[in-house]
Amino acid sequence: MTNERINRVLKQMNDKGLTQLLVSDPVSIRYLTNANVYPGERFYALLLKQNNEHILFMNKLFMKQDTAIKEVWYQDSDNYMDMVISYLDKDKVLGVDKTLNAKFLIPIINNGNIRCELGSDCVDDTRAIKDEAEIASMIENSLINDQVMLYAKTCIKEDISEKELAELIDKKYLELGCQRNAFPPICSFGKNGADPHHMPDDTRLQKGDSIVLDIGGCKDFYCSDMTRTYFYKEASELQRKVHDIVLKANVEAEKIIRPGVRLCDIDLTARNIIANEGYGEYFTHRLGHFIGQSGHEAGDVSSTNTNVVKEGMIFSIEPGIYLPGQFGVRIEDLVLVTKDGCHVLNHVEKPYEIIK
Repeated sequence: MTNERINRVLKQMNDKGLTQLLVSDPVSIRYLTNANVYPGERFYALLLKQNNEHILFMNKLFMKQDTAIKEVWYQDSDNYMDMVISYLDKDKVLGVDKTLNAKFLIPIINNGNIRCELGSDCVDDTRAIKDEAEIASMIENSLINDQVMLYAKTCIKEDISEKELAELIDKKYLELGCQRNAFPPICSFGKNGADPHHMPDDTRLQKGDSIVLDIGGCKDFYCSDMTRTYFYKEASELQRKVHDIVLKANVEAEKIIRPGVRLCDIDLTARNIIANEGYGEYFTHRLGHFIGQSGHEAGDVSSTNTNVVKEGMIFSIEPGIYLPGQFGVRIEDLVLVTKDGCHVLNHVEKPYEIIK
């Protein structure tokens, strides 16, 4: 599996004219080698070469990894960047990924006199197309996320705080076999829902509040993500109207997803629906993001992304309307692009609902 993934990256490198690429993102390294290291501030990187003489640079504080990649070890007191430079082809361009810290990149450029260019796309584009094992994990995790969302609904009661609800959600992920959440749960009551990334606080649920639940778990390194918006005991006509608009934007955008469609056109489909109803200025973010071993991976569904959809991609569709000082509504699914359309990974119902 790892050889196949590395070969796909090497092909991307070849297309870009790169013979060497330094990958520093620990998640990408795990994706390519199965090495599971969290380096903190220390240098940790995978050097990929077209001649297949790949190297994994490891600090002696790290545990040895079970990979077929040659490991080169150093300790903190070593002049380790010069050591790294010694393995680079100095007369060739070095591709680097977007996460390489400047304190490592600058010595490579200055001390090694090596020309560098951004090569993240070589790995990012590979990670964007999920293989069968990844798809199976993403489907499984979304089924777990369905269970957690349905459980969260049963926990909703008057005077519960956002923090209390978030804690119950996190506990449920662990009970269902996840190692952790994919991100801290967003539980936003009433006017807090107008902040798309509001973090749970001591706000307590009251009659008439909207409830934005944006949640996801992480199992076997893969993430899930879903948002639903409910209303507690009653809802105003405006709340009903806004929810229906967001739902229509979500559904219509998902309808046009298939290989060959531009990602910007999917965004535009949802954005036009919201704008035509007079709420365009209150849809304040892109329509979606890619997801896999990270909750947000490279690639998005936005007005500026003219790339086309490909089979095997998994990304979110999450239109929203956020009315400052009043409430917010967001509805989010993950979709898997299939040969002739898409498969929605979330199964929790989306229509407007009042929780009694």
